[in-house]
Amino acid sequence: MLTLHLVRHAPTVPNAERRYPGEEEDAPLSLEGRALARSLRLPRAATAFTSPSLRARETAVLAGFHQAVPDPALLEAHFGVMAGRTWGELEETFGEAPRAWIDALADPDSDAGPPGGETGRVFHARVRAWLAGLPESGEVVAFTHAGPLQAALRLTVGLRAVATPPGTVATLRRAGGHWWLTALRPPD
Repeated sequence: MLTLHLVRHAPTVPNAERRYPGEEEDAPLSLEGRALARSLRLPRAATAFTSPSLRARETAVLAGFHQAVPDPALLEAHFGVMAGRTWGELEETFGEAPRAWIDALADPDSDAGPPGGETGRVFHARVRAWLAGLPESGEVVAFTHAGPLQAALRLTVGLRAVATPPGTVATLRRAGGHWWLTALRPPD
């Protein structure tokens, strides 16, 4: 049996501003984020992976996983024209279109997404390939972002709508080719 702990990185200033990350932005954790990352309690003997982004790597290190292996499959979705903007700014500029872009990005079978960004199909294929490469048994911790965490939940247990604030930990188990969600812990 495999146990997988998916961890959304701890908070950053752009998270507090409710702004999509910019294309070249690699924001560090905020002071609150650093404290939250230190408080995470995860199995230290687990194999650890991390998104290459600074915020995910910092979360891993502060949580005690100094040797977490960076994997680009765990990077956040590419948001294209949405990058660097808040939802209010997006609606002001593009009207109702951003809702359709996000819905498409959340659909594993969609060939649409934000202009200049990933499609739902491409984004989910990246996460699906990472999940398929996990070991058959043992324990894995992965420090990632809201998008990949939610995509993994869609692909494994069919969970379509879930809030995953920074610091959320989702724990899944896989046995006999079947996945189940055993815990979904938002930050304290």
